[in-house]
Amino acid sequence: MEVLVAVDAGTTGVRTLAFDLDGRQVAGSYRKIAQSFPQPGWVEQDPGEIRDLVLATLVDTARELDDAGHRVAAIGVTNQRETVVPFDPSTGKPSHPAIVWQDRRTAPYCNRLQDEGLDELVRSTTGLLVDPYFSATKIRWLADRGYLAGELVAGTVDSWIVWNLAGGQSNSPFVTDFSNASRTMLLDLTSLTWSREIAGLLGVDTDGLAEIVPSMGEIAPLSPELRNRARCLRDASVFAIAGDQQAALFGQQCFTAGMAKATYGTGSFVVVNAGQAVPSPPRGLVASIGWHAGGHSAVTDSGGTHSGGTDPITYILEGSIFSAGATIQWLCDGLGIIADPTEVGPLAARAKGAGGGVYLVPAFTGLGSPWWDPSASATITGLARGIGRADIARAAIESIAFRVRDVLDTAEKAGYRVNELRVDGGVSAVDLLLRIQADQAGVPVRRPVNRECTAIGIAAMAGIGAGIYGSATELSRLWQLELEAWPSERRDEAEAAYAGWLRAIERSRGPVGAVAGQPAGLVRGPAEP
Repeated sequence: MEVLVAVDAGTTGVRTLAFDLDGRQVAGSYRKIAQSFPQPGWVEQDPGEIRDLVLATLVDTARELDDAGHRVAAIGVTNQRETVVPFDPSTGKPSHPAIVWQDRRTAPYCNRLQDEGLDELVRSTTGLLVDPYFSATKIRWLADRGYLAGELVAGTVDSWIVWNLAGGQSNSPFVTDFSNASRTMLLDLTSLTWSREIAGLLGVDTDGLAEIVPSMGEIAPLSPELRNRARCLRDASVFAIAGDQQAALFGQQCFTAGMAKATYGTGSFVVVNAGQAVPSPPRGLVASIGWHAGGHSAVTDSGGTHSGGTDPITYILEGSIFSAGATIQWLCDGLGIIADPTEVGPLAARAKGAGGGVYLVPAFTGLGSPWWDPSASATITGLARGIGRADIARAAIESIAFRVRDVLDTAEKAGYRVNELRVDGGVSAVDLLLRIQADQAGVPVRRPVNRECTAIGIAAMAGIGAGIYGSATELSRLWQLELEAWPSERRDEAEAAYAGWLRAIERSRGPVGAVAGQPAGLVRGPAEP
């Protein structure tokens, strides 16, 4: 049987999963990865460990596939975004640990860039904010300290992985795809090239950056050594690259402009398909590239297919929320009102409804999109005699739905109306959250059977790149509905609850906060999670 393999190099671990052509997982391997924190605000990883875990999980999975007699038809690589790996392409030796996306060491430099008025140019060119979160100032930091001298290069994690999968030699391809390039703060979203203007202002040498290639297509063959490690890998090549959130959007089959996905993990990422025109991101959100289908057939925002001859680009709007699952975990670890996160749904269901007037604003590390207020404080409002554990549990669940609505409303005010929300992540298992989310978003909310959306998304992209899938109809069998929630007809109740939420937000922001309902826009603060 032919299978598609997804290599997913995340922040906390690396996994390789294999799927049959109907999206059923048939093999897989996972290894945790370490992080180091050499100074407050610094976050690093060992590039050698990233490489070794990718190779180990791939070989583990391949041996499992060999035992079952399967053959790998295509491999896709997806990754933690914005993290920078500097290395010598002639030896494969990293010159410095990988600087992880969470790292804040360049915050003072970003503050200076903001003071110099660079925000608007960066936003109009790259769709992003001036923030340490993105790759560009990490690259500048490395260059200033000699870690990119001579022939040394700086790549994102996808570039490092593909270079090593192809053999890790001086002639191995040093590439990145458009989705990852668009998260560096160096890609011009209109020309689809590295912006020499932004790079020049930041002191970044574009000659040391990776070649940008489509997300789907024949990208790199596996090295002869890897192909000889397992029978199923003998003809295998990498046919897709994409950042993890873009891969998840693809895995959720949000192919039409106006479809969106929300991942309820520790935090929450809300990603909206913005279509095939370069979006003007509203303040509080960022714009990036979802995927570039190259000359291979792929779904478009109209539900059809693309073929060669055009640039099949899909753009996205994205909002990042700091606390989702972390809020539920706080109910366990901080308040002790539940012993395990799985208890939150049944407990919240016993509440009086709408949290009994209780609002929990989970600004434990400030507020992310669209408010961007690092000074906001976590608050609980509406407490009174008679309020109990169930009401607080319900308020915690509602806070997740409200925060997603904050992002969706910001997108809508800018002309990007969301017509369907697909959800994944651990907290998406709470059915009550999905019902509340549907009421707040005002659109149907759908949860798939297979919630490995990042892995299934990059596997599907690899299938397109290898010519295995050619249409939306063929891809449709990879996504199956498990639960669907529709907005209730009582919109007045949902609107009243959200109005109360905006008042709670205003209180959490204190006297310097924005007027309720008005995002603060570009506010210096913590990087997105």
